[in-house]
Amino acid sequence: MNASTPRMCSTSCAKVPEDLPKDNPVSDMLLDSFGRLHTYLRISLTERCNLRCQYCMPAEGVDLTPSPKILSQNEIVRLANLFVSSGVEKIRLTGGEPTIRKDIEDICLHLSNLNGLKTLAITTNGITLARKLPKLKECGLTSVNISLDTLVPAKFEFMTRRKGHQKVMESINAAINLGYNPVKVNCVVMRGFNDDEICDFVELTRDKPINIRFIEFMPFDGNVWNVKKLVPYSEMLDRVVKRFPSLKRLQDHPTDTAKNFRIDEHAGVVSFITSMTEHFCAGCNRLRLLADGNFKVCLFGPSEVSHLPLSSGSYRNSYTCVIISNNAKLPWAIKAYFLSIYAYLIFA
Repeated sequence: MNASTPRMCSTSCAKVPEDLPKDNPVSDMLLDSFGRLHTYLRISLTERCNLRCQYCMPAEGVDLTPSPKILSQNEIVRLANLFVSSGVEKIRLTGGEPTIRKDIEDICLHLSNLNGLKTLAITTNGITLARKLPKLKECGLTSVNISLDTLVPAKFEFMTRRKGHQKVMESINAAINLGYNPVKVNCVVMRGFNDDEICDFVELTRDKPINIRFIEFMPFDGNVWNVKKLVPYSEMLDRVVKRFPSLKRLQDHPTDTAKNFRIDEHAGVVSFITSMTEHFCAGCNRLRLLADGNFKVCLFGPSEVSHLPLSSGSYRNSYTCVIISNNAKLPWAIKAYFLSIYAYLIFA
């Protein structure tokens, strides 16, 4: 992405503050105590979601932060610029469901013009993506991840407590037609629910540039995690190899969370995200900015630090740099490590 040739888009973009840092130096602000350089920022645009996936939240939803306390567009852009100027090269927009935020096109346009940003991605449930994606691509969105846990409409409605399977499939096809390659499809595998569909998902990669990513079922607050529902990577891999014996491992990048494979004569890629049985903490390069302005280093980390007081009229970039730097050095990966040991003892 090149700030010298900024994208122009017919959106009602808010004015970006002019006092933001413009260079992109290599900064130890993003270097943690394990020597990992955090160059990947995940930004949650909203806590709201238009689905109620059973592994994610209860049917009645969750308590939401009041709208006035959610990061504004200017606050998101200001903080993102600070991260990018310090070395972040990839930003992923998440939620909740990011596409239900009304100013998402404006946010994409501003972020895509940040000098030094190489990738602007989104993770979405795909319900409203198909109609918004052409504008999002025009505004600089470079990568798409779509969550889909089943190819069976009735099972989709059971899991999400909502209709919408056809809309998700339309979004996957829309992304392909717009030239996204690969289109990443995230599938959380749960024993007794969708583990019988693993090879059906792999079939999607035969003729289409789809990267199907099988994710081990992880525990989160309120998702009633049960180890009996966990299908470990080794078992998933065995099932795929039996059906597709030409499956071959691809070269991974040190910061990859996925183990990537390709099948002979298939257009797409098959990946496994082994969050529970083979943790990837040592190579983690992610930071998280939550919709309420809180900052997290690790998904499993119990601590958060708010940036909202610093995004007011008395905002100072240097103060935020100190907060980011201090928190990037905290070893919250240790909790994820012990979770992976627990899974290993069960399945080894």
